[in-house]
Amino acid sequence: SIRTAPPDQAEAVLGDIIGVSPPMQDLFSMLRRVAPSPTTVLLRGESGTGKELVASAIHRLSTRADAPFIAVNCTAIPENLFESELFGHEKGAFTGAVTRRPGRFELADGGTLFLDEIGELPPPMQVKLLRVLQERVVERVGGMKPVPVDVRLVAATNANLEEMVEHGSFRADLFYRLNVVPIRLPPLRERPSDIPVLTRHFVVKFAERLDRRIDGLDDDLQRALVEYHWPGNIRQLENIVERMVLLASEDRLSLDDLPTEVESGERDPEAGVDTVGGETPLPDGNLKDIVREHTQQLERDLILKALQEDDWNVTHAARRLGISRKGLQLKMKDYDLRGREASA
Repeated sequence: SIRTAPPDQAEAVLGDIIGVSPPMQDLFSMLRRVAPSPTTVLLRGESGTGKELVASAIHRLSTRADAPFIAVNCTAIPENLFESELFGHEKGAFTGAVTRRPGRFELADGGTLFLDEIGELPPPMQVKLLRVLQERVVERVGGMKPVPVDVRLVAATNANLEEMVEHGSFRADLFYRLNVVPIRLPPLRERPSDIPVLTRHFVVKFAERLDRRIDGLDDDLQRALVEYHWPGNIRQLENIVERMVLLASEDRLSLDDLPTEVESGERDPEAGVDTVGGETPLPDGNLKDIVREHTQQLERDLILKALQEDDWNVTHAARRLGISRKGLQLKMKDYDLRGREASA
């Protein structure tokens, strides 16, 4: 049978990763199965999808949870310092090495080492890393004696390592050694039902940190956040919410608080959002009334589309739209969408 993390432990650890969408539930299921093993894991996903948070969860759900978790961002280390940072150095190994210093592998002994952006590892270091993974020993810079290490490796990348292997910039043997269990982290645009949940979490977090009173978000703002394509993923959403909370002039966040780059940015085409431009004439009337009318029509169209694509299964359509089943039923009543008899 497949060993999994204890339910109570898994619930406590995974509770720190916010996600109610189907892609995130699949991720949680994979983490429960993979984390307790000593197997190397390769996390793949766009920048800002939470790879270090997932790596930490893997460590906390493993049998190594009481040992160190050491995180290394490969993009933050100058190329000439990689070997010393990862493997340590002896006193006098180079100018400035006034004492012996253990590397990250030694510091993570018995625990987990997380190498973020592994695709940035210089070719000479790829050879040395492969040797460590194969032989489970490191040699400090300037040292002659191998030092045994017992480390579970979790690597992460937003690069296409297969293409890098094909082009010769990443070693094929190291890629196969790392790619034992690949886990893909979904970008935020593929999990729209998580956006309101994440937004509320960040609002509470920053309201407390910045000592601001924020009672919530209005519907138009939430809709705009869900429709945006979030190229920076969760990290971008977190930064945007912090800015809105800090600069908000009212107790409730609204579209007026939305930064320009999000308000005018590209929308996710899957959301079915139409843009007005070209030779479309500007309608007459009060701006707020015009916006309200178009917003209501857009909302009705989106709801109808979701219901039709899910064969009028209200539960599935609500999940697709990122709202509660009861909330969807109320909106169906407001827009006179009565099952299969509704017309566009």
